[in-house]
Amino acid sequence: QVQLEESGGGLVQAGGSLRLSCATSGRTISNYFMGWFRQPLGKEREFVAYIRGGDSATWYADFAEGRFTISRDNAKNTVYLQMNRLMPEDTAIYYCASGPIVSRWDYWGQGTQVTVSS
Repeated sequence: QVQLEESGGGLVQAGGSLRLSCATSGRTISNYFMGWFRQPLGKEREFVAYIRGGDSATWYADFAEGRFTISRDNAKNTVYLQMNRLMPEDTAIYYCASGPIVSRWDYWGQGTQVTVSS
């Protein structure tokens, strides 16, 4: 059984940083796409970033480019999202996901709340 568990969310002031973690079991993350999504309250879920299995190529949404960094530790089977220069509009529940291709995310974590105060 594949399980993804996010951690690292919390309350931070604007301009601050957080690092989210996604510990994965039941699947070797280096063989899959691993992604981060977020869902602000009352809004639709949106894509943040992904890292590709194998060559670790990454992709970021425009709002994340230059501020967020996705990475993975294969030994720990964990994916990270380093978020810097956070803004109040980054407030959302952040979800980790895994999938065989970038257009199909078949396993999700339960989410972790990130709140950025102004």
